[in-house]
Amino acid sequence: MLTKDPESTGEADGTAAPASRTGSPRRRRTGPQRPSRAGRIARRREARVGLAFVAPMLLLFLVFRFGPTLGGFFLSLTDYRLSGQWEFIGAENYSRLLDDDLFWESLGVTALYTAVFVPLTVLLSLGTAVLLHRTVWARGFFRGLFFLPYVTSVVLAAVIWKWIYDLEDGLLNTALGWISLGPVDFLGDDKLVLSSIAVTSAWKGFGYSMLILLAGLQSIPREVVEAATIDGASAWQRFRWVTLPLLRPVLFFVLVIEAIGAFQVFDAMYVMTGGGPVRASYSLVYFLYDSGFKFFDFGYASAIGIVLFLVVLVFSLIQRRLIGREAD
Repeated sequence: MLTKDPESTGEADGTAAPASRTGSPRRRRTGPQRPSRAGRIARRREARVGLAFVAPMLLLFLVFRFGPTLGGFFLSLTDYRLSGQWEFIGAENYSRLLDDDLFWESLGVTALYTAVFVPLTVLLSLGTAVLLHRTVWARGFFRGLFFLPYVTSVVLAAVIWKWIYDLEDGLLNTALGWISLGPVDFLGDDKLVLSSIAVTSAWKGFGYSMLILLAGLQSIPREVVEAATIDGASAWQRFRWVTLPLLRPVLFFVLVIEAIGAFQVFDAMYVMTGGGPVRASYSLVYFLYDSGFKFFDFGYASAIGIVLFLVVLVFSLIQRRLIGREAD
């Protein structure tokens, strides 16, 4: 006599296995389920609360950042006078820029300064960060010491370095005189002035990038470096093939912010050289300053600002393609 297996029919616990129309048991759905109505309401409430917290900062950004940007773009399309009267002239200011030799000269000075300043600052920041990362004793003291110039006034740093570069009584020329190499006119020679200002700016600002790179170095897993050491990699090989690839996102960020700062250089040149000699340190922002606050040509100055924004944007996109593409 044949008997039914209670486990197969579900009769052991008093329940029967559900069957479909074809007689096979139904399968439970294992895919993602739609959230319940209560869950959707809770998510919307969380989104509103988050938006309420973000709203003040978002409002300040729109009012003090996005608004002036749009205002500056509109101003670049006008002939705005100091009396408050203005006339819409379209792209005439931009046409003037293309025909202005002083604009191209200041743009070339800015590009040359950027080409000197950015590699110098990044190399100085990266080297200092690597040394601090390997230093165990008094790391906090040296980190604060190297960061100290960043929090000082730009004008103060420019005045100090102007004295250091002084042709007659400067500290650097005095030291060069001890070894019979002086004097050198660092700020009066049109071939040395940009490099001299770049050194001053790099000394002033490398501490910020140093801290960012140091944080990036400390976030690299030690297991990866130890594995490379076990495999017999030298210190340079570990740095070249392990540290630098893992540090690429941080390095890309540092390059972008330093390039933006280089294109906006003005205060150091204003204090140390006044744009000279023979406009060898006459940057694009210096040109903007003279156009707006010396000649009161506000529409033309706004056009210079918009062009500067576009130049920085294009430069950042190029860096993104060359360096940041593999950082994602």
